[in-house]
Amino acid sequence: MKAKTCSHLDDAKANRKPGVFECEECVKMGSTWVHLRTCQVCGKTHCCDSSPNKHARAHYHDSNHAVIASAEPGETWLYCYEDELFTV
Repeated sequence: MKAKTCSHLDDAKANRKPGVFECEECVKMGSTWVHLRTCQVCGKTHCCDSSPNKHARAHYHDSNHAVIASAEPGETWLYCYEDELFTV
C-alpha cells in the first residue's frame, strides 16, 4: 500500500517561524489561546484547534493556505489541513 503524501508542501516556505508569540486575532478580541501555529505560506501565526477560537483553521478556510507549523518552542512538525497529514 502506498503511503499518503501531502500535495501542499511545495506551497510551504522553508519552515517559517512566528514573528511574535501571540495570536493577533485573539489579542484583538481580548481572548486567550492554548497553542500557536504558523502558516507556512504567508507566515501569520494563529491559535490552534484546542483554543476557543481556532484562528489557524479559520485562516486556512479563508486563505486556502493548507500547511501550518507548530510555533511552540522545541516542536518541529508540520500539518496539512487539506490532506490531514502530519510531517516531521
